[in-house]
Amino acid sequence: MTTTSTETVPEELAELRVEIDALDTEILRLWQRRAEVSKRIGQIRMANGGTRLVLDRERAILEKYRQALGDDGIQIAMLVLRAGRGPL
Repeated sequence: MTTTSTETVPEELAELRVEIDALDTEILRLWQRRAEVSKRIGQIRMANGGTRLVLDRERAILEKYRQALGDDGIQIAMLVLRAGRGPL
């Protein structure tokens, strides 16, 4: 049985929650920046006669997320991709 001070546990929980909040803020910032960059890439590509989507690129992104996060990674990648290009 592990014993911990009842004073330490709430303090540690509070510190961890502060860290989670900071991480969430950073994740959201990165998510929004990625969407901006992706939209700009799409604009440039289409202005130069390219297609709206590059399926090989999207498949590579899906695979990267799947390898890193398992099957849930595919769902996350789909949301990330949609944030940058909009729904299909």
